[in-house]
Amino acid sequence: METVLVDDVLHRFLLEGAGVRGVLVRLGPAWREVAGRSDYPAPLRALLGEALAASALLTGNIKFEGALSIELKSAGAPHLLFAESTDQGRLRGLARWHDEVADPLRLDALAQAVMAITIGHAERGQRYQGLVELQHADLAGALENYFRQSEQLPAKIVLAADGEHAAGLILQKLPGEGGHDAVEDDADAWTRIEHLTATLGAAELLATPPEQLLYRLYHEESVRLFEPRPLAFGCSCSRERVEAMLRSLGRDEVEAALAARDGEIEVICEFCAQRYTFDRIDAEHLLGGGGAAAPTVQ
Repeated sequence: METVLVDDVLHRFLLEGAGVRGVLVRLGPAWREVAGRSDYPAPLRALLGEALAASALLTGNIKFEGALSIELKSAGAPHLLFAESTDQGRLRGLARWHDEVADPLRLDALAQAVMAITIGHAERGQRYQGLVELQHADLAGALENYFRQSEQLPAKIVLAADGEHAAGLILQKLPGEGGHDAVEDDADAWTRIEHLTATLGAAELLATPPEQLLYRLYHEESVRLFEPRPLAFGCSCSRERVEAMLRSLGRDEVEAALAARDGEIEVICEFCAQRYTFDRIDAEHLLGGGGAAAPTVQ
């Protein structure tokens, strides 16, 4: 059994003896890139890490083009949290807060909170969005309830994050043919898997190599491990997207922005800190339909 720690990886697997499929995600450098963008309070940093791991987890058993995002908005602190994973395994995320963040940070205690999962390709208009009820204190419980309601299939989810790593595990009962369970002669299989998974704590999830963790938990369930999928920090910002945003603002706002900064507009991506600058000639090209502005990236 390989025991070398592997970071920024997604493992899909089957528990063939129980008729259960699963995904295990472990993030290292990709998570630290996201976490290092701001001096997050510890409870908010942990929630952002869990959400980033969860966004990758949820891509494990679906086919899609574009991105899957988890977004939380509330009237309290935090007032925004966003985590995204693309079909190419690129991750990004951020959070915004004001005032003091509660410790522990309970989702069911946030004022006017709304959480949504969005899947698809925004530029092509191909998007599906589902709302996650926040009746549980933690993100794992909220997502388990989401699967129970949206797919009518039970799911068991474990999430954890600290300053170095973020990790997540999801297990789902395989749907069988004709409405029957995938393993008809083992009625206790799902209950057994739930009990085994309940022995997994946050510290062990964060510290244990994926293969070793799966063997420790489910070695009697005939674990079938698929080829791992690499993950990495990556941002989908581009000059073309910034240009489209400026066009949508209209001439008056663009002219006002130019005047406020002595003839230059600077846009800095909140996710990756990439800087895009536009002068008056660039702006006239954009607003007048004269083609794409000349590259001016710092």
